[in-house]
Amino acid sequence: MMAGSASFISAVPVLALGVVALGFAVYCEVDLVHAHGVRYLPKWLWAVICAESIPLSGILYLTLGKQR
Repeated sequence: MMAGSASFISAVPVLALGVVALGFAVYCEVDLVHAHGVRYLPKWLWAVICAESIPLSGILYLTLGKQR
């Protein structure tokens, strides 16, 4: 019984990190949809990039692609 509960406890941080990463990806996509303009690449390409590599691509979009 103890081994099963230890597996569950170790899975909780992984699930929490997954939820945070998914929330960050959704934030980047919504921000991209509402953006008036982006830099360096078209919006559709930023959307594909943001969906492919979470969270690195979202960080790239927010630092490089988003117009201030």
